[in-house]
Amino acid sequence: MLLAAGDRAGAISDILKRSAESTEVRAADASIMAIVSLRSQRITVYDAKGETLRAPVSSGEKGRETPAGIFSVLQKDADHYSNLYDDAWMPHMQRLTWSGIALHGGPLPGYPASHGCVRMPYAFARSLFGSTQLGMRVIVAPHDVAPVEIAHPALFPARSEASALAAARAGEAEEAAKKADQARLAAVMASRETAKAMMAVRVAENLKARAEEQLAAAEATLSSATSAEARAQAEDTKAKALERIAALQVQWAAAKAELQPKLDAVAPARAAAVAAEAVRVAAAEAAQEASRELEPVSMFVSRQSQRLYVRRAFEPIWESPVTILDADRPIGTHVFTAVARTNSDAGMRWSAVTVDDGRPRAAMVETQSRASGGRTREVAPIAIDPDIAKTALDRIVIPQDATDRIAGMLSPRSSLIISDEALSAETGKDTEFVVILSGEPQGGVKSRQRRQ
Repeated sequence: MLLAAGDRAGAISDILKRSAESTEVRAADASIMAIVSLRSQRITVYDAKGETLRAPVSSGEKGRETPAGIFSVLQKDADHYSNLYDDAWMPHMQRLTWSGIALHGGPLPGYPASHGCVRMPYAFARSLFGSTQLGMRVIVAPHDVAPVEIAHPALFPARSEASALAAARAGEAEEAAKKADQARLAAVMASRETAKAMMAVRVAENLKARAEEQLAAAEATLSSATSAEARAQAEDTKAKALERIAALQVQWAAAKAELQPKLDAVAPARAAAVAAEAVRVAAAEAAQEASRELEPVSMFVSRQSQRLYVRRAFEPIWESPVTILDADRPIGTHVFTAVARTNSDAGMRWSAVTVDDGRPRAAMVETQSRASGGRTREVAPIAIDPDIAKTALDRIVIPQDATDRIAGMLSPRSSLIISDEALSAETGKDTEFVVILSGEPQGGVKSRQRRQ
């Protein structure tokens, strides 16, 4: 009993320790990819400069294993509740498949225990949620892998025409917005000036009408006056009224003269504002369209289909046949990511992650039972030779017209996936490419139905 109590205390201590193990390696830029190691039960996040964050995780338990493969963030929800498992809370959820595999905050018992998702420490999940964007690559690897920098002639060059065009369109949109604001302000000011001038006309008209009423009253008094004194007083009142009317007539005429050009200016000012707004809308749409051309593209080459598929912003763009040399021999599964532009703006830095080298792997060895609540211990990580990724690229022959087209579309965070696998059925509407390693457990996917 004492031994059992000691083991329990040690397990609790281990759980608490693992929950606090998340580490910020350095201040991060925008995250480019996250790699989940099922072997080590750990997630590591990378930006253009390298590793930024890491934390322990708890992946899918036996029978509901988190599938190893290549995914992207499809949806984000800071306060999500499961529609599959008793409305379970999944804070800071980042969806990887529409069938329900996701990253989210959750308890970490120190071993795989989820229903297929990847649980992370709550604070880490919140921090990661704030640094990612839709489309960010998430690699779930059966073993420990890390991106390595790579250069290869088959990795596409980047042309700067799209970025130059986007910058020009953005400048035009900004200038059009300024002009639209100025035209709108001019129309408002013209209307205000007209209203002020109209007020002056109305004041003169009202005063003139009042003076005319006084004149009429004086004439009525004059006609009924019976004494010389009353007549004289009425004549004086009439004279003053006539003098007042004459002065107000001059004032009214001046106000009218001042009003007319202001009235004449309102319609053109409003028309100019409408025209400037139309130009602004067109320029904004052109800038948005040019900006879309800077969105990263995802490319997938399947040895099974011997085709290149291209997607952008979760939508298929086009595809092309490719030649894979020695096509009967496995090529593995590799992810190549355009990390950042080089100083020349015409080149691109690339990284490579080999998820599967295409060779048979020894089964993982577990020295401690998950059922007992102990930490899983496995063989040492497989050392991945970056030359394996280069060899895969050596075997891919992409038509020149496709290469040229891709070069014109390429931007940072674009990626190329090469795999023996076909596209998963999880690839579809509102997804990037989803590639699941067929030789790894897939219980977390098989137990779920993809949302239609």
